[in-house]
Amino acid sequence: MIPFELNDRWNLITRTIVPVAYHDYFPGGDVSGLGDTTASFFLSPKSDSGLIWGAGPVLLLPTATDERLGSEQFGLGPTAVGLTQQGPWTLGALANHIWSVAGDHNREDVSSSLLQPFASYNFGHGTSVALSVDSTYNWQAEQWTVPINLGVSQVLVIGKQALSLQLGGKYYAETPEGGPQWGIRTTVTLLFPK
Repeated sequence: MIPFELNDRWNLITRTIVPVAYHDYFPGGDVSGLGDTTASFFLSPKSDSGLIWGAGPVLLLPTATDERLGSEQFGLGPTAVGLTQQGPWTLGALANHIWSVAGDHNREDVSSSLLQPFASYNFGHGTSVALSVDSTYNWQAEQWTVPINLGVSQVLVIGKQALSLQLGGKYYAETPEGGPQWGIRTTVTLLFPK
């Protein structure tokens, strides 16, 4: 997430996800590469209350390097996030919904909702453990995908750039037929503290 100060009352917080994926369960063989990019923009009021929230648009960009890793659709919709930090705990949730607005007419339209509750505990010295549930509902296929993610993160500074590295596992509580039962999740998050 990258915060931009708009004025003395409001921030714009951006969140961009560019997934790198490897799947070995696809018909026709293994596939790896980039998935579709999701870019979120949250207008967030400045506050000392301990509650951080924001709302705005989310964009789906068809950046997949293989048609099996993406939708080949441009998408748009609303998004919102809310969180609180209390001592070493961070608790919150993120939600969005994306509809197709353009793209390959031979591919299924996108109508997808995300609900992502999350909790993390900071042990100090940049080390934390996080639990999240990335529940997505595909309204076209009427199908849930519900991975439960547990990971350990470490904040590092390389040169002048702060970043967070996370390694963890995921268990799929619900998935489309033929989908995975478990997975490994690694993330690299660039940090831009104010």
